[in-house]
Amino acid sequence: LQEVTASSRHYVDRLFDLDPQKVLQGVIDMKNAVIGNNKQKANLIVLGAVPRLLYLLQQETSSTELRTECAVVLGSLAMGTENNVKSLLDCHIIPALLQGLLSPDLKFIEACLRCLRTIFVSPVTPEDLLYTDTTVISPLMELLSRSRYTQEYICQIFSHCCKGPDHQTILFNHGAVQNIAHLLVSTSYKVRMQALKCFSVLAFENPQVSMTLVNVSVDGELLPQIFVKMLQRDKPIEMQLTSAKCLTSMCRAGAIRTDDPCIVLKTLPCLVRMCSKDRLLEERVEGAETLAYLIETDVELQRMASITDHLIVMLADYFKYPSSVSAITDIKRLDHDLKHAHELRQAAFKLYASLGANDEDIRKKIIETENMMDRIVNGLSESSIKVRLAAVRCLHSLSRSVQQLRTSFQDHAVWKPLMKVLQNAPNEILVVASSTLCNLLLEFSPSKEPILESGAIELLCSLTQSENLALRVNGIWALMNMAFQAEQKIKSDILRGLSTEQLFQLLSDSDVNVLMKTLGLLRNLLSTRPHIDYIMSTHGKQIMQAVTLILEGEHNIEVKEQTLCILANIADGTTAKELIMTNDDILQKIKYYMSHSNVKLQLAAMFCISNLIWNEEEGSQERQDKLRDMGIVDILHKLSQSSDPNLCDKAKTALQQYLA
Repeated sequence: LQEVTASSRHYVDRLFDLDPQKVLQGVIDMKNAVIGNNKQKANLIVLGAVPRLLYLLQQETSSTELRTECAVVLGSLAMGTENNVKSLLDCHIIPALLQGLLSPDLKFIEACLRCLRTIFVSPVTPEDLLYTDTTVISPLMELLSRSRYTQEYICQIFSHCCKGPDHQTILFNHGAVQNIAHLLVSTSYKVRMQALKCFSVLAFENPQVSMTLVNVSVDGELLPQIFVKMLQRDKPIEMQLTSAKCLTSMCRAGAIRTDDPCIVLKTLPCLVRMCSKDRLLEERVEGAETLAYLIETDVELQRMASITDHLIVMLADYFKYPSSVSAITDIKRLDHDLKHAHELRQAAFKLYASLGANDEDIRKKIIETENMMDRIVNGLSESSIKVRLAAVRCLHSLSRSVQQLRTSFQDHAVWKPLMKVLQNAPNEILVVASSTLCNLLLEFSPSKEPILESGAIELLCSLTQSENLALRVNGIWALMNMAFQAEQKIKSDILRGLSTEQLFQLLSDSDVNVLMKTLGLLRNLLSTRPHIDYIMSTHGKQIMQAVTLILEGEHNIEVKEQTLCILANIADGTTAKELIMTNDDILQKIKYYMSHSNVKLQLAAMFCISNLIWNEEEGSQERQDKLRDMGIVDILHKLSQSSDPNLCDKAKTALQQYLA
């Protein structure tokens, strides 16, 4: 290294010469020495060339030519390795270059922008550096009108540094849409392309930007029409893909309808074309992921995509070989594709998940695709977290099918790898995996038994204690499904696993979803007489407390109705009835709800009364007398005149119990 650095030292020494002409010549020689030579770049950085170049770049006394050449050399150094970029950032190159943009000289401005572009595009540069000083954005917007180079570099900087809603808002508020729109019709392809990329990142998941774009026109043509022209088959692939992304974002934001011809006849077919195996790996990945996003929530688009160009079969190739045979002439390409093959699998799982989100026939087609279930099962244990997440999403989508739960899911014992995924996964995987488990625990699913044997109750009870709301909902929902028509032992295990404390915790959860699912669980636990009596004999006191708590709280109609239904189930028990009959507070509440203004609540309260006074059961006479003394019979007479036919019938049936 010493010899090499020694031979590079003279380049740095010349930067300190007293003769400005010699300094300029030194910088030009340095420029020629570093082009395409990473070793030389590293040497000059080690020898301290960067601070000196930055000093010369910022000196008012330096000639414009010298300052421009310094910017060019710095740009060349930035083109090297990521370490080079780090060294430049450590020397505070960004503020120096931004300062340079205030110069009147266009060539110098372009050199500064080119260098800034190279630095911002590097993965080691934090995007936020563009936004630390908000006065920077306005001058950049103004420079957009100076030359095709300023346009290309600035759009490239914006599209690279726009990550998330905060950045989108800053750029939008600084007039990005108006300033960039006219560049879409520039004579330079590079400018058109970078402007298009800007819009694709500005509009992504951003309704405000998307709604604005729909109404912007350039030379009398609206932006969506310009994007559609850029989708045509004769345009370069990156242009087709990027304009499809713009239209997709606008469609998902509600700015373009899902049945608009520009989506149905242009965007969707273009994205399906990108999935063909003649396309490059990254095009296939981006095409499939964008299409998955476009059709994710719209069943008509899902149906349309599923019958376009045999898409479902075409996606099966994503699991086979990363490159098409014709592309393998390039050994570097093959090596790259083998390293990135997991991205293809992730994209395919994502798209299958969107395709199968709603339609039973599409799910059937997906599952019948060769080795599909095996591929999903393998995907669940891949090392890449993104592939695991996408595989779980795909499984979740397919698990919405009753038919498949009974057949393919059973044949492939899908629950085993799923339970494994649930052991110690990050939250985003846990949420989807636990939703899938909810479906596998439905009463008609044959996987229910083995899942129980593998320790699911413990796992789900622990999910109900999660900080994450979606996990709490899924944990309790899965337990609710598990308790449906289950045997007594399972019900007891669930109650033991949850503990009374946790049950009260869930019943006082601030989220109504958690509350409703917990009530659903209680209702499922308290079904069939022997179970009702058994559970109320072990947990009666706590359950009655919980019911009182909810009927007294500020809750919506659905919550109160569900709670009264639980009471009706308790009233159906043989010995459990007594817990209601000896609790005057609860009896008064039932009476109150019989005269409530909401019919649903009146009906639910009526069920409780009917179960308590039913004639053929032991002790019915005493119960009838006690309720008559409370004034229940008078209310029944009133309800038998009700205008609601359901309520009227139930009241008459109840009165007959008194007459029998």
